[in-house]
Amino acid sequence: MTKRLYYTEPYRTHFEARVVEKLTWDAHPAVVLDRTAFYPESGGQPADRGELDGVAVRDVVERESDAAIIHVLSEGISDDPVEGTVDWQRRFDHMQQHTGQHILSAAFEHQLDAETVGFHLGSESSTIDVNVTGLDDETIRSIERLANSVLWDDRAVAIQFVGDSALAELGVERPPDVEGTVRVLVIPGPPEEDSPPFDVNPCGGTHVARTGEIGIIKIVGLERRGSETRVTFLCGSRALRDYQSKDGVIADLAARLTVGFWELDEAVERLQEENKELRHTERELRQRLLDTEADQLIETADTRGAHRLVGRVWQGRSPDELRTLARKLTERPRIVAFLFSVDERTHFCFARSEGLALDVNEPLQEVCARLGGGGGGRPQVAQGSAPAADVTEVEQILDDLLSGLELS
Repeated sequence: MTKRLYYTEPYRTHFEARVVEKLTWDAHPAVVLDRTAFYPESGGQPADRGELDGVAVRDVVERESDAAIIHVLSEGISDDPVEGTVDWQRRFDHMQQHTGQHILSAAFEHQLDAETVGFHLGSESSTIDVNVTGLDDETIRSIERLANSVLWDDRAVAIQFVGDSALAELGVERPPDVEGTVRVLVIPGPPEEDSPPFDVNPCGGTHVARTGEIGIIKIVGLERRGSETRVTFLCGSRALRDYQSKDGVIADLAARLTVGFWELDEAVERLQEENKELRHTERELRQRLLDTEADQLIETADTRGAHRLVGRVWQGRSPDELRTLARKLTERPRIVAFLFSVDERTHFCFARSEGLALDVNEPLQEVCARLGGGGGGRPQVAQGSAPAADVTEVEQILDDLLSGLELS
C-alpha cells in the first residue's frame, strides 16, 4: 500500500518515490508509487495537482480494490525513482478551507446544536449542509464571531492516530465505519480556559498547523434545502479576494453616484424613489401617446358603410401595447381593429366595438392557421401569436382580412 506522506507532513511539497505500478486510468497514463505527498480526492476535498519528474499530474484518486493511490498523468514517465512536486498554492488553499470547515461546523454545533451532514470544497467556494433552518442575520453573525475567535487565538491543530476504541475517550460522538487506526483532527478550546476541545473529528484531509493560518472565515450565502440549510463560506485568500472584489464594486458605485460609501444606501433609496416616479410619469405619457395614436388611426381608417376599419402592421410592438391600443380604438362606436406586430414572434390583436355582430375569434383563427400560430379570446377582443413571419406576408394577410370582411 502507498505510504501517505500528507497524513503526517501536510506542508511537504517535494518528495522522492519508486514506481510500483504503471497503468492506464481514464485513457491516460498513470502510476502507483510506494510513497506520495499527493492527496487523492476524498471526504469532500479535491485532489492535489503538481508534477512527477516534470510531467503534470492531472488527477489523484484512491483505487477502491486495494486503496492504492493512482497518479493520473498528462503523459507517461520512464524514470524510477521519480521526484514529485505538489502545487503548494492549491494545497494550502485546500488546507485553509478544510480546517475552516471543521471550525465553522463546530461553531454551528456549539451555538445551535446543529449537525453538519454534508461538505463540499469547491474551486471558488465551499459549502456545508447543516440540519437547521430559519437562520437570521444575527445568528449568522454570532456563528461567524465564534468561528473567527478560534482563528484569532491561533490555536494549535493536532492530528492524532488512535484505535477505534479510544474515539469515545476523545469525545467523538459519531465514529467512522472503519476498523483499526483512525486519524483524528483535534482543535483545542480557548487557551485561557480548562475546557474540552472545540472540535474533535475523524478526518483524512490536509489541515493547517495553527488556526491563525486560516486568516478569516466568512459566510457568503444561505440556501434552504428542505429541513437543512446549505451554507456557502470562504476562508483565507478566498475571503480576501471576495472582500477586494466587493470593495471594488462599492468604491465604483460610490464614485458613480458621487457619494461616500457610507451614503450608498441613502443614494440607492433616492434612486429607487426617482425611478418609481419616472415609471409613473412614463406610463402616463405612454397612455397619452396611445390616445393620440388611436385618434390618428381612426381619422385615417377605411370606411365600410357605417363602420370604420383600422388595420396596421408594426415592427417590435409588444402584445400588451397592441391590446391597449385595440381597447382604446374600440371604445369608440362601430370600430373594427386588426393590429399586427412582427418581431421575434408575430403578435396580433383583433377587436371590435360593442354592439357589432362580428365575432373577431373567427378571423383570428384563420390567421393562426395561415401563420402556424395559436390564440383566442372573446367575440369582442382576441389575441394570438405565431412564429416570426415576413412583414410583406403579414401585410398581405391583413389585406385579405379587410377585403373579405363582411359587416352588417
